[in-house]
Amino acid sequence: MVELPIKLYVEKLLKTARSAARPLSYLEGRVKTDVLLAIAQRLEDQAEAILEANRQDVEQVGKALEGEGHRDRVREAVERVTLTPEDVGEMASGVRQIAELPDPVGDTPRLWTRPNGMLVSRVRVPIGVIAVISDFGPPVAVESLSLCLKSGNVCVLRTHPDWNQTNQVIFSLYRTALEEGGGPAGAVSLIERTEREAALELLKVPKLVDAVIPRGGASLKKIVTEQARMPVLCNDAGVCSIYVDGDADLPMAQNIVANSKAQNLTAPNSVDTLLVHRNIARPLLPGLTRRMLDDYKVEVRGCPETMALTGTFELPSYKSTVAATDADWGQQFLAPIIAIKVVDDMDEALDHIACYGPAQTVSIVTRDYATAMRFTQQVDASTVGVNASTRLSDSLEFGQGEQMGLSSGRIHARGPVALEELTCEKYVIFGTGQLRQPHPVPTAYEDAIMLKKGMG
Repeated sequence: MVELPIKLYVEKLLKTARSAARPLSYLEGRVKTDVLLAIAQRLEDQAEAILEANRQDVEQVGKALEGEGHRDRVREAVERVTLTPEDVGEMASGVRQIAELPDPVGDTPRLWTRPNGMLVSRVRVPIGVIAVISDFGPPVAVESLSLCLKSGNVCVLRTHPDWNQTNQVIFSLYRTALEEGGGPAGAVSLIERTEREAALELLKVPKLVDAVIPRGGASLKKIVTEQARMPVLCNDAGVCSIYVDGDADLPMAQNIVANSKAQNLTAPNSVDTLLVHRNIARPLLPGLTRRMLDDYKVEVRGCPETMALTGTFELPSYKSTVAATDADWGQQFLAPIIAIKVVDDMDEALDHIACYGPAQTVSIVTRDYATAMRFTQQVDASTVGVNASTRLSDSLEFGQGEQMGLSSGRIHARGPVALEELTCEKYVIFGTGQLRQPHPVPTAYEDAIMLKKGMG
């Protein structure tokens, strides 16, 4: 059988997905919950089939690397691609957790009555068709499909070719559960073609795709952001910063900074830039820098004053702080690197954050309430914390369930993108025959019009 050209293949799949968007949008919450619970059960029941498909993926990846002469990378690739029975169990558990979350569709966050008796409301509705392009493994595929389904969105999923066989088996479980549960065909779609062009074609059809979510590394997110012709959700690019105020509690400040960086060195909400008030720099920075360098193997890039305070240590086990460049201040490192700058006051810290934005997650460490409140009001970031780690910027930590990722863009979803952020709002009005009446024209405006007519 002759394969369709990539463009036609993607377009055909997207048209099927678009046709499912409307019936899925008003599917009852109970039905979506039951379908997800059935999927969780199927994941457990079909664990051996999933693992067998995964063994085929692992074998194929290993052969491809050996054929290219990359024997030293085979073990690393095998470990990355391999799923365990525990992984499948965790996927099923995650689907059940999403199934039990409140359905955001139909929620009415605002409702008011106009003087003419008309009732105006804002109601949450699905976004529509969401394309998810992922470099990650099956757990992320399962999470993406489940979150989209629960929020009433059609999910068009393009995964990494390394898990192609595994994801096809998992996808078939979703399709079967949807069909048996009364969901529309095409509510979930998988791009099975492995060519890179398939992902690029997804980004070119805004009439068929309402939003795109990149779930992968910096290179994938860069390509999606530059190429997409539709809104991009979960664009988590942006600098994460912590400002330690002059009256901060020292042990608290040190622990918050350490957790913000070292809890997950490559997370998008791990701290990139540390700004320290001059009054507290001397007692804080030497010990904190030792901890970063020696305990967590984090490279420290410092301003001249930071260098003077921490540049050389007597113990040879400690590395030295290196001088920061201007490029470091606007960098989202996603690596064991932190840039430290000493500032005169909070205003300089706020100016620095604004200058080297966009800011993704920003936190202040202080014991002064007024300072904390002014910081939260004046800093421009998707998430602002007070005396809290930047790593807490996460929907699970907020008690909102699983998330697609973080968004630092100026769109309706800013911060953690969970179920509610996968919806938008529409106005619904209820009347009893109200008609629009002419609005009174201001007298001064009327006089100007009459004057103009008279001059004419």
